[in-house]
Amino acid sequence: MKASPRPYHHGNLRQALLSAGERAIESAGVLHLSLRELSRELGVSHTSPRRHFADKQALLDALALHGYERLGAALARAARDHGQPFNVRLTKVARAFVSFAIQHPAMLGLMFEAKHRADAPRELLEAGENAFAHIFGVFTSGQATGAVVAGDPHRLALVAFAALQGLVTLSTNGKFKGASLNVLIGEVIERIILGLRPRD
Repeated sequence: MKASPRPYHHGNLRQALLSAGERAIESAGVLHLSLRELSRELGVSHTSPRRHFADKQALLDALALHGYERLGAALARAARDHGQPFNVRLTKVARAFVSFAIQHPAMLGLMFEAKHRADAPRELLEAGENAFAHIFGVFTSGQATGAVVAGDPHRLALVAFAALQGLVTLSTNGKFKGASLNVLIGEVIERIILGLRPRD
């Protein structure tokens, strides 16, 4: 007897596909992501995902967009100005970024790769710009208070966060040579702040 096709009906298939897709790339990587496998996991027909995502790339772009939105929200909370000095705000933002990077390594890689694709959707590019604008804002306010050297705040932020991303890349399970990144972040930021101080 021929098996009946699986139904489309699902409480919120789009969100379920995003959640399952994120789990899949974190466990097996982007190359092994399959809409057919996700359909099987969620108990729907293999054509159902096409109602929301035309193909695998569309799902990957949606995952990257969602990732930037979540990272942006985390950075916004950390960067919020409560009258704190630059070094405190920078440390909070740095810890928020590193925390996201450690918890979602494959997602972060997907986000960076997607942003640099020639055919990246406009909304994805804007989400990336909006997320990192919170970091640039911390550097801009640091310059306004005299805590940071003059210059392009985007360049200064890029150098600082490239160091943090490098630390994350070299780490294993949130540690580097046995030392917790939670401790090392403080040391890295301390040296970055020393380098950013204006010179007479």
